[in-house]
Formats: sequence, C-alpha cells, structure tokens
Amino acid sequence: MASPHFPEPPPAVPATPLDEVDRLVDALAERTEAWVQTDIPERIRLMEAGVDALLETADEWVAAACKAKGITPGQPREGEEWLGGPMTYVRNLRLLIDSLKEKGQPKVPSFRNGPGGRKIAQVFPAKAADKLLYTGFTGEIWIQPGKEASQGHIYREKEAGRPGKGGVGLVLGAGNVASIGPMDALYKLMIDDEVVILKTNPVNAYLGPFIERAFKPFIDEGFFAIVHGGAEVGAHLCYHPKIASVHITGSNYTHDAIVWGSDPEERKRRMAADDPKLKVPISSELGAVTPVFVVPGEWSEKDLNFQARHVAGMVANNGSFNCNAAKTLVTASGWPQRERFIAKVKEQLAKTPSRKAYYPGAEQRYEKFLENYPQAQPLSEGGEEIVPWTFIPDVPASADEYALTNEAFCGVLADVQMDASNAEEFISKMGEFGNDVCWGTLSCMILIHPKTEKAHKAAFENALAELRYGGIGVNVWAGVIYGLVVTTWGAYPGHSNHDIQSGRGVVHNTYMFDHPEKSIVRAPFRISPTPPWFADNKIVDKLGRKLTWFEANPSLTKIPSVAFTAFKG
Repeated sequence: MASPHFPEPPPAVPATPLDEVDRLVDALAERTEAWVQTDIPERIRLMEAGVDALLETADEWVAAACKAKGITPGQPREGEEWLGGPMTYVRNLRLLIDSLKEKGQPKVPSFRNGPGGRKIAQVFPAKAADKLLYTGFTGEIWIQPGKEASQGHIYREKEAGRPGKGGVGLVLGAGNVASIGPMDALYKLMIDDEVVILKTNPVNAYLGPFIERAFKPFIDEGFFAIVHGGAEVGAHLCYHPKIASVHITGSNYTHDAIVWGSDPEERKRRMAADDPKLKVPISSELGAVTPVFVVPGEWSEKDLNFQARHVAGMVANNGSFNCNAAKTLVTASGWPQRERFIAKVKEQLAKTPSRKAYYPGAEQRYEKFLENYPQAQPLSEGGEEIVPWTFIPDVPASADEYALTNEAFCGVLADVQMDASNAEEFISKMGEFGNDVCWGTLSCMILIHPKTEKAHKAAFENALAELRYGGIGVNVWAGVIYGLVVTTWGAYPGHSNHDIQSGRGVVHNTYMFDHPEKSIVRAPFRISPTPPWFADNKIVDKLGRKLTWFEANPSLTKIPSVAFTAFKG
C-alpha cells in the first residue's frame, strides 16, 4: 500500500557540487543562533521584503511553469500556475506577517466544542475580505482530543526567556506544485525557528532562480539557501552532521529509504531493530488515494451537473498530479441517482482536454492500472506524453484492492459502491471505508446536500470526527484546504516511521496551533461563481494573476475588480 515510487528524471538543472552544498550548510549553521535571536519586527521586515521580491518575479515564474507543463500562455490553465505558485506563496507570507504582529498567537475568530471533547477553532473567514470573496465558506482546525488550543510555542518560549537552539532544517521540495517547497521553507523558518536549505525536486528545478529571487531578503541575511540535484545530493544532505531536521514532500518509498536506508536488506534490519539510519527528526507529506464520498440525497438536475463538473475538476487540476486529486468516487449502491451522476462525471471528464503527463512515470503507472482493470474506460484523447482521463467502473470496496491501495498520480478515477441504500447508512460507513479500506490519511472530500446534512446533523458531525484524515473538504475540493493556508496541511497525526502512510506533521497553519488534529473546510453545495479549480473555468488565468496582487496587499476597494473577474468564469 503506497504512494508512487517515482523514477528520477534526467536533470534539467545541473546538480549543485557536494563541496558547494557543504559550504552552504556550514554558512547556514553559522547563522542559526542569529536567526533564533532575530526579533519579530525584523522577521516581519524580511517577509514584507519577500512579498515585493515575489511580485517582481511572479510573471517569469508562471511562464516557466507553463512551458514545462505544456500549458499555452494566456490560456485559462495558466491560472493553475498562478494559484498553485505565487498567489498561495504570497498569501502565506502575508498571513504569517499578520500572525507575528500578534506575537505568534493571532486571535481566533471563534471556538466551539466538538465530538470527543475536542476544541474546534474556526479560523476562516476572519476578515471582511474573506467573507466577501469566499461567501459561505468556513474553515476549522480541530485540536487533538485532550490537548489545549495553544498557539505559537516558540514565540511563547522566547517571550518567557527560553529561546530554543534552532538548527539547519532541510526541505526536500516537491516536483508538482510550485508553492510547496517555498511554503515548507517558510514553515521551517517561522514556526520551527530553523534556518533552511531547500533542495529542489529535479522535476521542477527550473523554478530555482525564481525561488532564489523570492527569498533574496533571507538569502542576503544568511538564513536561507537553495541547491539542486537528485538522490545523491538529497542523501548527502539528509545525513549531513549539521542538518537538524528534514521535511519531505513526496513518496513513502523515498521517506523509508531516507529513514531506514536505501538497501532493502539494510532497511529490513534497521526497522526490526528500530535503528533508523536518519538520526534527526523528519516530517513529511506523502500523498494518499483520495476518496470523494457522495452522500445520497435528492439532487436536482442542476445539482447533478454542478457536482459532476466539481469531481472532474478535482481529477483534472494540474493534470491530476496532485496528492489531493480525486482518485476514488464513492457512492451508495442504493442511491437512485447514482448511475445518472456517474454518467455525468464521465461526460465532464470526456469534455476536459487532455494534459501533458509531465510527471515522471505517469505512463508506466497508468499501464499498471490498465493491467489490473481491463474494464477501464479511457474518456479522452491519449498519445505520446498524454495519459487520458480514465474511469474504472466496479472497483470492489476491498482493503486489498489495487486502486484503493496505490496512488495513481495520473488521471485515473476509480468507481466504488458502498453497500448503502440511504444517507444514514452511507454516513455511518464512511469512517470504515476511509480509515480501513482506502490507503492514506492526507485528505478526502464529501459531497452532501444541505437538506441531507441537516436531517443527519449529529451523525454527520460524528462521521467527520471518525474520519482519520488531516484535511476534509465538505462540498469543496481539498486543494482549497491547502490554498487557504490558515488551515493545516498534512496527514492525520499518529503515524510512526515504521508505517508512515501519508506522513507526519503539518505545514501552513498560520494560526500556529501546537496540537492540530485535522482541518475541515466547508462550502455551499453549489459554489458561485464557478470555482477556479473547475476544468471549464474560462478566466482562471486572469483571476489567478489578479488574486496574486490582491493577496500581497488586500483591500476592500480591490474586491469589486476581483469579483467582476471571478463572475466571468
């Protein structure tokens, strides 16, 4: 049961020589104490300068990403690179600035009590701009049962005269979404209190010059460095004596090779002896087989059409090379509208233009799924460097099923029926399927009509508590949990290095909660205007650019312009 074992692509950017890597680590180590002693006003100054630096390079950043992914500049799909790159990163900077202005303990809009004695913090919306731009959306962070909703541990300790030792944090960047590596680095800097060396992923190492320019204020002060290369450079850094911690976004195979050793015999021996090769803490985000639970209800024709487009967007965004891409469509066998809804989902995927399979190994992974499921139905054009959107009907809801235990990381959607004839039965079985059948604990989505949710309010809330996922999107794609940044992003807590699954630890978390369990974002059943992750949104390129500049300096006076653009989608 695993995320993909990604092959290493040929380097698009020359690897940083190991002696230069050592020089950079040594230089960062010399600045560790200086970073720990850097006060809040200076940290804010560096991030404010980072906002300006990002805006100066944003157009070139997006253009480079579009070229690599086969996206025509000026076409709607360009917007994916704005939203998954500069926009999200600059939003992260701004929200961290806001948090540090409140000494790492920003005021939470509200708290409530949840199932199992949990404290639940509503973190979104917090300001008028949030309410106007994201009408009907709410975002919550659920605190681990029995834990306090404390915030900003390192800043509380500093204020009490107990600063930590800091260290050099290593971030092994992701190759799919441009903002992941930079945002992971921000988390290390501002919440873990470590200086950072970021190793780019060979898939998108072309972004290196733009990340360097965006981080120039931190580089100039000796608090950040960036290197390039594959497994050799990564291994050299992981076991470097001056590295204090590691964070990786990628595969559980890579995680296990780092922690226990790349040789299978060594790995087996070390795991049995509980003797990890990696001697420093590691946090990770490692993907999942992401389910979409479709709670049965009485849906209108407009409901069916909208949610079919919604599911298609969850599959197609970024060519389906997202760790939160919809991979399993879970419906009730007794839902009278099931077949009609399935037909509409397939229709929407068929209408969605095929995308370049830019991520290494996609075609091989796709062929493996075809071998396991001869009934698979390609719905779009295939060809060289193209994996067609493909629907796999009648996948058994079994814990050893290939499609439910292997993340495709390409445009495949499995159709699974749960044995349920009504909403009550379906809701009661979501936890068992999500927790025990479908591999991974990163995120899931639930589509539920408001009338159905109201009729089963208590049962649905208990189901949310039971689902062991770090992020749950109710009537919204889990990519929004990633993109809001105020919410946490990471696996459900509790995985050990022996069984890492979707990883350990969180990022984003700009409210700086010390003990988050999961984040839940809820949206209206039919979101208006057309969401930017919908594959048929016609203006997401313009909206993405506009939102980037808005997030850099939000103002109520700018909202009409953003909204006017959004409603053209």
